[in-house]
Amino acid sequence: MSDFTDATNPFGLFAEWLLEAEKSEPNDPNAMALATVDADGLPDVRMVLLKDFDESGFVFYTNYESAKGRELLAQPKAALLFHWKSLRRQVRVRGPVEQVTPKEADDYFKTRARHSRLGAWASQQSRPLESRFALEKAVALVAARYPLGDVPRPPHWSGFRIRPTQIEFWKDGSFRLHDRIVFGRAEPDAPQWSRERLYP
Repeated sequence: MSDFTDATNPFGLFAEWLLEAEKSEPNDPNAMALATVDADGLPDVRMVLLKDFDESGFVFYTNYESAKGRELLAQPKAALLFHWKSLRRQVRVRGPVEQVTPKEADDYFKTRARHSRLGAWASQQSRPLESRFALEKAVALVAARYPLGDVPRPPHWSGFRIRPTQIEFWKDGSFRLHDRIVFGRAEPDAPQWSRERLYP
């Protein structure tokens, strides 16, 4: 691979790095830390899985009634961090957030394993759970409701797309002299990216 700091398209560079991570990471190369803020402005972060990306943004799915769902619906801005330890690389993404279309959510939901689809109905994500048995009972009740055939997407379960205005690529260097390049644009729809190297 040529010097990544010469890249001009951040999505193309991300695709290259993700492909390499898929070959070297022991599990979940699409895992990313998602940062949001709550109603008091206090940051909140957790790991989620990237399910799709293209030049319009980075997509993941969740229960909209979860903590992250509520936070993003109230404050539709987020940051992502990919850390590929096997490659000693990181990618940071920041930007506004939008909801995916119902068709996008339906199409993805249909690809999930049946038990995962049942779990999306049963889990009151981020809310108190009295016991593991209560969760298993909730799943069993949903399974009884949909014993055969399709399990439809719950109305409270869908996806978000982070539409980046900034994407930074970081590669480990000897003696902590890392290589960093950041792409930026004023708006998510702006066709042109600025690009600059940063001190480590």
